[in-house]
Amino acid sequence: MQAATRSKLTLTCILITILIDMIGVGIIVPVLPELLEELTGGSVAQAAVIGGYLVFAYAFMQFVFSPVLGNLSDRFGRRPVLLLSLLGLTFDYLMMSIAPFVWYLFVGRIIAGIAGAALATATAYVADITPPHKRTHRFGLIGAAFGLGFIIGPVIGGELGEFGPRVPFFAAAGLAFANFLFGLLVLPESLPKANRRKFNIRRANPLGAVVGLRQYSSVLWLLAVLFFLQLATQALPTVFSYFTVEVFNFSSSTIGRTLGGFAIGFAISQAVIAGPLSKRVGEPAVGMIGLTAAAIGFAGIAFSADVYQLYLFIAVGTISGLAPPAINGVLSRQVPDNSQGELQGAVNAASSLATIIGPLAATQIFSYYTSSPESGHYFPGAPFIACSIAVVLALVVFAIAAWRFELGRRPSIADHPHAPEIPPPGQVRVAPLDTDDDPLHPPRH
Repeated sequence: MQAATRSKLTLTCILITILIDMIGVGIIVPVLPELLEELTGGSVAQAAVIGGYLVFAYAFMQFVFSPVLGNLSDRFGRRPVLLLSLLGLTFDYLMMSIAPFVWYLFVGRIIAGIAGAALATATAYVADITPPHKRTHRFGLIGAAFGLGFIIGPVIGGELGEFGPRVPFFAAAGLAFANFLFGLLVLPESLPKANRRKFNIRRANPLGAVVGLRQYSSVLWLLAVLFFLQLATQALPTVFSYFTVEVFNFSSSTIGRTLGGFAIGFAISQAVIAGPLSKRVGEPAVGMIGLTAAAIGFAGIAFSADVYQLYLFIAVGTISGLAPPAINGVLSRQVPDNSQGELQGAVNAASSLATIIGPLAATQIFSYYTSSPESGHYFPGAPFIACSIAVVLALVVFAIAAWRFELGRRPSIADHPHAPEIPPPGQVRVAPLDTDDDPLHPPRH
């Protein structure tokens, strides 16, 4: 078999691995409120608080351990780290499916957070088997598999949830274990022993990239924009399930279909509309359009009196998909080529911090404003108002940065800018490992 054919087959296998992994993550979203109510015997407000802490535990462990496991994959190879992470996810879903007590869920989420290097390792795997001039395209394929999995997962989880809140967790465990077997039987090791390096704990620092970019002042402003935007969008799937159960009595099936529909619209805005529109009016203008749509969408959801209004403002919210590629397109031109990997790490750090803070804050706000329906401050839409405020802050910071640094007219510092990716709402995007240590492709200076 020719090397090019082997490379394409291996790429297909790793993309399938990412797709299955993301489907497994998305499957559990629509049924988590019902499972938490079953375990606690409490209200939706109490379930939301616990759900927020579960997301916090997962995101925090992933934030801390992703660079550690990424460096371990540089030392021992991609394949063993990838396979162990898939086994960890299998164990997590099984624990959640049979959980008799809430603390089982926390143990499972902590394990899943530690094992959450599957995407980072898979991305590094693709970098290993891809020539430098094709990496941008293949990283785009990773993003497509990532987004498609998040579209499919909630829909499947919602439909399976009609048979009971634990059924989707069994399905997710089966998918994760099938993914493990798939990798065990099909995927070879991608990192030759000659290219491996010793493990260095000092390099496993999730905030190191942000510190390293201080010399580019416009980058820090744009990272703040992404942080505020991610703070809002990462909270959306977590609190949306509890909100629609409380206000509209949605079933798990309806929640899954609604989130799937939003993800499709978001992806169309991001992948189909943003590029052509940016060529017409410029990336800063497109970013502001997307941010404005997000602020209106969140505020509208908060005050929706019926499902028709809810769906209308969800549709408006899908236009927010214009913002990430436009902002990241501007961001990628603010640093030279040999700092693009460092930029990826900084975007990942901002996204991870938003994922830690956003869902926890949103569920706490929801609980406070729904725990006493008879009180004068009952307002289930309160967390979406908070999300809207966060997006307005992002819009203000972006407008100031665009004016201060002339972002629409400023020439690119990079010869070959590559826009870093951020995840669809509710998912942590782990940046690919940098390739500074690759002797075949040394960094440019």
